[in-house]
Amino acid sequence: MKTYQVVGIGNAIVDVFCSADDSFLDLMGIQKGIMQLVERERGELLYGAMTNRQQAPGGSVANTLAGLGNLGLTTAFIGRVHDDALGRFYARTMAEEGTDFVNPPVPGGELPTSRSMIFVSPDGERSMNTYLGISSELGPEDVSDEVAGRAEILFLEGYLYDKPKGKQAFERAVQLCRAGGGKAGIALSDPFCVDRHRDDFRRLVRTLDYVIGNEHEWCSLYQADLSTALEQAAADAGLVVCTRSGHDVIVVRGDEEAVVPVNRVVPVDATGAGDQFAAGFLYGLATGQSLATAGRMGCVAAAEVISHFGARPETDLKALFRKEGLI
Repeated sequence: MKTYQVVGIGNAIVDVFCSADDSFLDLMGIQKGIMQLVERERGELLYGAMTNRQQAPGGSVANTLAGLGNLGLTTAFIGRVHDDALGRFYARTMAEEGTDFVNPPVPGGELPTSRSMIFVSPDGERSMNTYLGISSELGPEDVSDEVAGRAEILFLEGYLYDKPKGKQAFERAVQLCRAGGGKAGIALSDPFCVDRHRDDFRRLVRTLDYVIGNEHEWCSLYQADLSTALEQAAADAGLVVCTRSGHDVIVVRGDEEAVVPVNRVVPVDATGAGDQFAAGFLYGLATGQSLATAGRMGCVAAAEVISHFGARPETDLKALFRKEGLI
């Protein structure tokens, strides 16, 4: 059996890109610059309307694992894809990029592999239309003892909390990881997701070793101002991370606190900033760095990904860490 430094669990979504001008977006009724969930019929219509399609494996936690793979850690991803062309592409590409995709594509059934149709306009704005497909069925049966139970660090995706089976998958993965001596944590993902499941998230946070969220997510979770919310969070969870757009990152563990300065960067494409912050921070956590150093690693990784299009790093992150004197 293999021991993984980081195991992630989340939505396995194929990102499908094409260029589109504003008149096309208007014609198709696409709201520019936002992410919206779509039903299957709408998803198939948009997919069919795409020209010169390009595709890449996506999903929040999967993007984080790609960053950790860039940094040389051993990683695995617990996700669910259908045994169709996109599902086989997803599993194969994740493996080629160094992350074990531990659940084989699922044959049969009606739901196809999850996909996000992303229309990129000339000004760089991304209009994302996501059909969740088979990812919405991920459940505890997809979480094996051999993977979650041998994770040094387990990383959960808050978006999956929208489905009862996703909650059960989380609970099983956390139990297995911690029983095996690992640390389990989550990215809160989205303030609206937190709004929908506030009580469940609060209960979950108390069982975790670390939680990563932005200021809006923390305020939503505790329905309080940021200072009060972080004080409560620090009492509930082992380690609390709060990112703030354009402002210092706050990291708290017990009585220890680090305030990490952020170098402001004008983004080319802000997609994936949170995912790669998590990658840098978890790398620091996995390699025993101080809170301040781990937070700075997260900031450097986030700055790299917003300097180009796409949600995954294109530069050797370790080289950037060396340049910053972090390793």
